[in-house]
Amino acid sequence: MKMRKKSDLPSKLCAHCGLPFSWRKKWERDWEQVKYCSERCRRAGKPDAAPGNPPR
Repeated sequence: MKMRKKSDLPSKLCAHCGLPFSWRKKWERDWEQVKYCSERCRRAGKPDAAPGNPPR
């Protein structure tokens, strides 16, 4: 398998913090279900975008 540049990897926006994150090998099988960039965001769950709190 040919190595890919990090910039060529797919990315998503985190459902909690709204920051972009890139594909990781450990998410290879379930990339479609990955919603959060980290365990901390996953535990927090709901988005920060409450009225009065602008998205980051």
